[in-house]
Amino acid sequence: MVFLTKQTFFMTYEIELTASERTELTSLHRQLSQLASSGLRDDDYNKVKSYLTRGAQTRAMQRDLFGLHPLLNDLKTAIIVATEIGMSRGSILGVLLNGLVISGDVTLDEIRHDFGDDVALIIRGLLRIHELYEKNPVVESENFRQLLLSFAEDMRVILIVIASRVCIMRQIKDVENDEARRRMSMEAAYLYAPLAHKLGLYKLKSELEDLSLKYLEHDAYYHIKEKLNATKKSRDAYIERFIGPIDEKLKAAGLKFHMKGRTKSIHSIWQKMKKQRCPFEGVYDLFAIRIILDAPPEREKQDCWQVFSIITDMYQPNPKRMRDWLSIPKSNGYESLHITVLGPEQKWVEVQIRTERMDEIAERGLAAHWRYKGIKGGEASVETWLQSIRNALEAGDDMQLMDQFKMDLYEDEVFVFTPHGDLFKLPQGATVLDFAYAIHTKIGNHCTGGRIGGKMVTLRQVLQSGDQVEILTHNNQVPKQDWLNVAKTSRARSKIRQALKEMAATQAAFAKEELERKFKNRKIDIDEATLMHVMTRLGYRVVTDFYKALAEGTLEINQVLDTYVQQQRYDRGELVQQPSQSAEAYALKNGAETSTPAKSDVLVIDQNLSGIDYSLARCCSPVYGDEVFGFLTAGGGIKIHRCNCPNAPALRQRYGYRIIDARWAGKGASQYAITLRVVGQDDLGIVNNITSIISKDEKLLLRSISIDSHDGLFSGTLTIMLEDNNRLKQLIQKLENVRGVKAVTRL
Repeated sequence: MVFLTKQTFFMTYEIELTASERTELTSLHRQLSQLASSGLRDDDYNKVKSYLTRGAQTRAMQRDLFGLHPLLNDLKTAIIVATEIGMSRGSILGVLLNGLVISGDVTLDEIRHDFGDDVALIIRGLLRIHELYEKNPVVESENFRQLLLSFAEDMRVILIVIASRVCIMRQIKDVENDEARRRMSMEAAYLYAPLAHKLGLYKLKSELEDLSLKYLEHDAYYHIKEKLNATKKSRDAYIERFIGPIDEKLKAAGLKFHMKGRTKSIHSIWQKMKKQRCPFEGVYDLFAIRIILDAPPEREKQDCWQVFSIITDMYQPNPKRMRDWLSIPKSNGYESLHITVLGPEQKWVEVQIRTERMDEIAERGLAAHWRYKGIKGGEASVETWLQSIRNALEAGDDMQLMDQFKMDLYEDEVFVFTPHGDLFKLPQGATVLDFAYAIHTKIGNHCTGGRIGGKMVTLRQVLQSGDQVEILTHNNQVPKQDWLNVAKTSRARSKIRQALKEMAATQAAFAKEELERKFKNRKIDIDEATLMHVMTRLGYRVVTDFYKALAEGTLEINQVLDTYVQQQRYDRGELVQQPSQSAEAYALKNGAETSTPAKSDVLVIDQNLSGIDYSLARCCSPVYGDEVFGFLTAGGGIKIHRCNCPNAPALRQRYGYRIIDARWAGKGASQYAITLRVVGQDDLGIVNNITSIISKDEKLLLRSISIDSHDGLFSGTLTIMLEDNNRLKQLIQKLENVRGVKAVTRL
């Protein structure tokens, strides 16, 4: 809008602009034309004129909720962007044209064709932020601040939005919509002032804070302002009287330095008054002096302490207010010496002592001023990135440098809205089910799916940043075991496990009631000791497992009743209970070949064994040659375990009567699956060396491999098919000899 040189375009808006607004419009146009002309291309003027004329013909300009005209706002924002932030062509064009894209009068492709990708990128970021605000989000959250940054893509978009907020805040002093002004002021104070501070835009930051205080705490603002105005001359004179003697002493000591004196902003004074619960006169550090020394690196600390000594000899220090970040710098690298001394007229003054290098670090390096003030920041990557932007701004670098700073900092997170605008942060890959549990456990437990953008989706749907999700529930829905595979967040998985456990307990209670009812129907009195014996005979050592099996139907109630009646007859002596069946009861067909005489109570295992239901236990994966034993399961089959199986001690202690001695016979003609865990240094080619050893041995077969690398180390699991444990021992020895491998263990 600012580039039109003819009055014909302005006439389009005469019916909407007041006389004073038309005068202001002409003045603003002239200002921005002079400021931006050097950074614009020759054909930009005519193209902007064409776009804005088209927009004016297709729609009427609408004032915002404060009654402000968008044309004037765009011009004022563009001037702030150009003069107070230092941005040029792309940003100015983005400010002027983004309204046409938002209204649908112009497409991004047209902008890209006529003005280039740079301008289109800025407008796309402004469009995304506009869409974000359309969802009525709750802005008073750190999540929203991070989402705002991630949506912007280009840092210039954030700078433009800050300039826009400053522009609006300057104009809403006398508007009638008080509620809207309060909302705008709270947003400026919470969100945009801290962002401006992070970017080193101190003037704009202080202005946003002071204006917010002015609109939100009217009486407090004008009370402090009147106090400052009334004491300005005396305050300036006091600072001169305070630093005068210091200046003489430091020069006499031969020190090179310069001093800065300042008074706190109205907002800072108000924060101090609230924190310390004191009146204006009671603010300790209303005055502040910074002494910056020009000292070589080897004399920095010595000169700082010399200044400290000179000042404390002249003025009484407050020991409670001393901060020594010179001897032990802050973890973020901040170095300085802070003291508060009692100056003339019994007034407290804060003095900061540092060198040029320390001041440079504090202002531009690891300890940016916004962080030193204690303003809450985001992740370290955000802090580093914002600091780089700030350095570029203050150094006056070409604004094309901004193209390098794309917002890809939150690729591990997604930000999702509820229909009411509440914002939730979830890990990348989170599903609708995770979102349901993030809202409330009850909603998660009854979740049946969701609706995103009016489209129905399942609870397995993976969420994207910016999605507005409505969770669908049904009272009959309950958590399922496979939900643990759907949920990605620890909260959701924990709540699902808790719900499953509670459901299992409820089902067990129902199963117990059903069992007691069956006993009553058959007119059988329940004896707890006999019932516990029956549970043991059926293979259940834990009561809850017994009732869970009844509830799930894996154990029939009639089987329990029959076993109970039989156990009662044993107890009364009506039946003789047979001893547990041993290995002698098992017949071996075709006579197994043995290397040593077989014992009468040993189960002999080889490939010709038949007529016996046996299998190799998965918990320890025994192979031919391992020392093994058999375990008689509740179903009548036999599980073969290694003697050093992790579960062996518990099985022997709790089910000793079901243990069967066993050994291998013949030769290992079959192949067995074993799993090895390998840990080593994450060196280039080490995985290839490991797999090469396996592939070269024709009698080894690699079934699967999984490798994970972290902090310079790798750990992996290998599943291998082999014939016996002798070959296993040889393989482990070969793997241990691979350079970089730290340990090889069998799982």
